[in-house]
Amino acid sequence: MATARRTAGLRLDLVIPVAAATFIAAGLLLRFAAPESGLAHVVMRVGLVLTGAPVLWRTLRGALRGQFAADLVATLAIVAALVLDQPLVGLVVVLMQTGGEAIERYAEGRASQALRALQAMAPKDAHRLVAGRIEDVRAEEVNVGDELLVRPGELVPCDGVVIDGHSHVDTSRLTGEPMPVSATAGARLMSGSVNVEGALTMRATARAAESQYARIVALVRSAQESKAPLQRVADRYAVWFTPATLAVCAAAWIIGRDPERVLAVLAIATPCPLILATPIALLGGINRAARRNVIVRNGTALERMGDATIAVFDKTGTITVGLPRVSSVVAAPGWSDEEVLALAASVERGSSHLLARTLVGAAEERALVLPDARAVREAPGRGVTGCAGERAMVVGARSLVLERHPSLGPDFDALEEDCPPTSRLRAFVAVDGEAAAVIVYADEVRAGVHAVLDEMRRMGVRRTILLSGDRAENASAVATMVGIDDVAGDLLPEDKVAAVHALVSRGENVLMVGDGTNDAPALSAATVGVALAAHGGGVTTEAADVVVMADDLGRVVETMQISRRTMHIARQCIRVGVGLSVLGMLAAAMGYITPLLGAGLQEGIDLAVIVNALRASRA
Repeated sequence: MATARRTAGLRLDLVIPVAAATFIAAGLLLRFAAPESGLAHVVMRVGLVLTGAPVLWRTLRGALRGQFAADLVATLAIVAALVLDQPLVGLVVVLMQTGGEAIERYAEGRASQALRALQAMAPKDAHRLVAGRIEDVRAEEVNVGDELLVRPGELVPCDGVVIDGHSHVDTSRLTGEPMPVSATAGARLMSGSVNVEGALTMRATARAAESQYARIVALVRSAQESKAPLQRVADRYAVWFTPATLAVCAAAWIIGRDPERVLAVLAIATPCPLILATPIALLGGINRAARRNVIVRNGTALERMGDATIAVFDKTGTITVGLPRVSSVVAAPGWSDEEVLALAASVERGSSHLLARTLVGAAEERALVLPDARAVREAPGRGVTGCAGERAMVVGARSLVLERHPSLGPDFDALEEDCPPTSRLRAFVAVDGEAAAVIVYADEVRAGVHAVLDEMRRMGVRRTILLSGDRAENASAVATMVGIDDVAGDLLPEDKVAAVHALVSRGENVLMVGDGTNDAPALSAATVGVALAAHGGGVTTEAADVVVMADDLGRVVETMQISRRTMHIARQCIRVGVGLSVLGMLAAAMGYITPLLGAGLQEGIDLAVIVNALRASRA
């Protein structure tokens, strides 16, 4: 509904200036072809009524709501032109006014489709188990207590608990954390997460409409509805420009008692520098950002981004790379890191599990020779067993290794004492019945994060905050490593939204940077939401105001710099344009400028403003 209204508004903004230009052209043509007929005057007068009425109606509606924006002077000029029978002057004013608004509407870009994208990606179907039969139903038909089958690769349809099966579940869309979570009997499942490997039987603990994914949709909707509208730059300048114009009009009447002087003042005072400067500069800035692989979805975002006072970051995929890496191999005496990696990778080669692929990748990066594997069996969600050459291998979860070799518990306890405490994601390796190593996985901090944070502070960001769904100790370790001021971990999407709302409600200009579905509500709630989407972004890119398509956090700072330069140019255009208009108004009040000449001079000022504003598109 809202999108349809915005589309209709854009069409109206295009129709009126095109119609005004058409009536001007037709009137001038008739004036040249049949100067004595008076038909040209009639055509332009009809055109002024048709095109000026929507502008007048909109201004009246705004006045009834207590909103006196930059278009008030233009509306007065249109009315004066109609009363004084100067239709050509009025049509020129309509063209300048509505043409500038059409450019501004275009600069705002298309509205976010976050809710539509979220709903399109929601779980649709479920497999209900009834008396030993599988019954395919819509996700919204599932009731609390129903037993459901979730096959590998499928979305979990609603919140629930595992009652049978072993697997790993990808919760990255919901929590932002890339590491799959082990799912065995008793584990809780969230709707919208993906079953990676083995089949799971679960019991629904909530209907789809009350489950985690539905809560994220509701959070995005609430955040968008509560976001306060931004006052246009033009309206901020109009606070003093409009009264000043009316004062000059009064002076013109007092000096000459000539209504045409008043019309001349209004014609040259039409605030097109206010209306044109910002949208044209924003268009230039948006185009410049696009050349750097940054998509700015609306002009408001570019306008506010350079003035951020607080920068909020997600952790995984934003401050960190977002993919697990083998950070260390804690080998038992008599084993080398390379030997353990080669043996473990040989039996993991056939697994599609994320950690298995990571382990194999680490072995390949070190150019290790992997022995041939045979008799490999995968325990979904737990690990693999098999032979690497002549060695009997068990690689995976501690529970799997101890199930095969119960006596190795103390040996692995000793190895874990040497593991980094900040990463709890580990693979245990047993070779020929002996504890060989513990392989530790961790997420890496992005290169250049320190430089990004330093530049943000130089640009006026007073405080940086890390909000993460990861464990608090992991989030704190990363924040300390990169120099972020404040940190909070173990957060749900609604917790992130509450934190951002609290900052915005205190009057802070909040820049939020994230990359996961779980960040979408917070991105919508922030003053400016920025999504990192080099590897795809789905819902996150729809919820964000700015989308960085390159895998480079530094592009966020570049866009802030583009924002600052763009708004500097826009304000320069406004000040120079308004200054020239004021000089013209004074000349008109003294009787030196006619209404038509005033409208023509205003067009010249507009052209100068446009040329200067286009500088924003250049580096």
